[in-house]
Amino acid sequence: MSTHHELRGRVALITQDYPPVNGIGAAFRTHLLAALEQAIADENVVAIVVTGKPSVFSAGADVKEFNTPAATREPRLATLIAAFEDAPKPVIAAISGTCMGGGLELALGAHYRVARADAMIGLPEVKLGLLPGAGGTQRLPRAIGLERALAMIVSGAPAPAAQFRGTRLFDAITEGEAVVAALAFAEQVANKRPLPRLRDVVLDEPRAAAVLQAARSEAAAGPLPAPLQCAEAVGWCLDTPFDEALRREREAFVGLMATPASRALRHAFAAERAAARIEGLPEGTPLRDIRRVAVLGAGTMGSGIATAFLNAGFPVTLLETSPEALERGCAAIRRNYDGSLKKGKLTAHEVERRLAELAPTLSYASLADADLVIEAVFEDMAVKEQVFRRLDAVCKPGAILASNTSYLDIDRIAGFTQRPKDVLGLHFFSPAHVMRLLEVVRGAMTGDDVLATCVALARKLKKVGVVARVCDGFIGNRMLFRYTAAAFELVRVGASPQQVDAALQQFGMAMGPLRMGDLAGLDISWAVRKRRAAEAGRPAQPVMPDKLCEAGRFGQKTGAGWYRYEAGGRDPLPDPATDAMIAEFRRAQGVVPRAVGDEEVVERCIFALVNEGARILEEGVATRASDIDVVYLNGYGFPSHRGGPMLHADTVGLRHVVMMLERFAAEPGADPSWRPAPLLVRLVEQNRGFYPA
Repeated sequence: MSTHHELRGRVALITQDYPPVNGIGAAFRTHLLAALEQAIADENVVAIVVTGKPSVFSAGADVKEFNTPAATREPRLATLIAAFEDAPKPVIAAISGTCMGGGLELALGAHYRVARADAMIGLPEVKLGLLPGAGGTQRLPRAIGLERALAMIVSGAPAPAAQFRGTRLFDAITEGEAVVAALAFAEQVANKRPLPRLRDVVLDEPRAAAVLQAARSEAAAGPLPAPLQCAEAVGWCLDTPFDEALRREREAFVGLMATPASRALRHAFAAERAAARIEGLPEGTPLRDIRRVAVLGAGTMGSGIATAFLNAGFPVTLLETSPEALERGCAAIRRNYDGSLKKGKLTAHEVERRLAELAPTLSYASLADADLVIEAVFEDMAVKEQVFRRLDAVCKPGAILASNTSYLDIDRIAGFTQRPKDVLGLHFFSPAHVMRLLEVVRGAMTGDDVLATCVALARKLKKVGVVARVCDGFIGNRMLFRYTAAAFELVRVGASPQQVDAALQQFGMAMGPLRMGDLAGLDISWAVRKRRAAEAGRPAQPVMPDKLCEAGRFGQKTGAGWYRYEAGGRDPLPDPATDAMIAEFRRAQGVVPRAVGDEEVVERCIFALVNEGARILEEGVATRASDIDVVYLNGYGFPSHRGGPMLHADTVGLRHVVMMLERFAAEPGADPSWRPAPLLVRLVEQNRGFYPA
């Protein structure tokens, strides 16, 4: 870590090198200010260029310093920006790679900015429940106009520098090296005075009132406080003296930092990074080289998985057992790309280039050169056995063999091969080319290099990889089983499907559990329940969705499940037939329906998740509580502003969670799974949570 200071003719070049992303921590700020002052004092220097590495100017604040004394240690970022603005010599920011958050705010304080056309810039603080806290809400509108600045700041979305050609944001945009262009530019402006400062720009925005009102209305519709506060802060650039606006911006930043929503979003940000660290893996574990990927099964999951790898630049061999199934799979992949083309995310040339890397086949022999093979066939152990015995015979030594199973025992699957060290689970979530979560399931014999390779592969796929140990359902679906069981029980005792779903959606879940079951297909979980009962050697306890399935109501794909669906539609509609079946089920169970409150719906379902998560954590299926949160935030629609089920449990208080679990467990005929997990009980006794307070 260092700040390099060198002379290039009459120009001082200051280069920041603080791996991995030039986070603006205390050391960065101190060294940069010292280098700036040194350049200002040097009589031979006529201009100053500040840059980062080719891949990153700066990704912004060092989040590890949040809520620590280092965050406010002088020089603060605002002090550094003021030093840029007040420098008597031209300060030019040379930007390439990533320039985000505080990094962009720093660049906005420079007199001039030169960027590579493909540099990515943005102010993503809203994604952490914050607003830009070092002048970004005031300087960016002066650089690109009120409307564009509002859109960037309220959404947090990045954009390439080329989109801002002709604005005050960039004085020069180059296709070559930003530093080379900035040094040449520095010579051109060395003697120009006065030095331009964005803070001195007076905005003339005829549509300002309408633009601001639209932004406020849209921001206020969501559950998070930060978007609305961002819109309000940007509005200050129109009618508030600059220094007063900076003071108010900082106050708003500090206020948002203290909100539960920001804590949750910052927790999620840190949790994703922690998930990439694999406990017990030797440092420097070598990775296997993955050049070609094969996918077995071209159904919904297989075609989505193939699309995900094509998107990441991998050649993909797609295997099916019949020409018709193979053609359907290829057509599904083509539809995936047609959607991207219509949305402008890809050009026609890019689509054709990716599709050219797809090799459909009906022959296992075509898999001989694959470095990674992922099966996405029917969720049945006998089918998996047949597939993996054939893979073992045809795949080359060193090929990784992965199962996309969402429930089944990876160790049993590995036992169908002579190479158990090469076998693991890669559980994608549907649609696989869209959903960010990837459960990487480590078998008892999975090699360290295989595990490390697949966790690194998740990043290449732009997914969040979470390592899980083997159990029925791994992390996500094992917890989901308890969550949906709680929902079924609520319907049994008196709640309607609509109430259960609405209460949990009001809590923030992307979709209620019963509607989610209709979407996924009720027959899938029905098959799991029957399998588990058969393995246990006893009849399954009857639950309401079994009755729906026995009547051929599997959800959206059959036009009826918990809800009914009109032909070609996906909207869940109340169904009197469902109500009649529920009433009959209650009568058969001897249940007199009672009133159920929305708070009870939420507590039963969410605390069921937490309780099972605690068991998973104690058993070592998940490494960290934060891994569980990552799974539910990225794979199951848990509300981001609550940070995941385990952080939510800390927020409401584990003592309350345990008290309610004990109450549910004490009810007549209660399922034993309601008993509080031993880990929960211990944490309460120790007055601790899953996370430090």
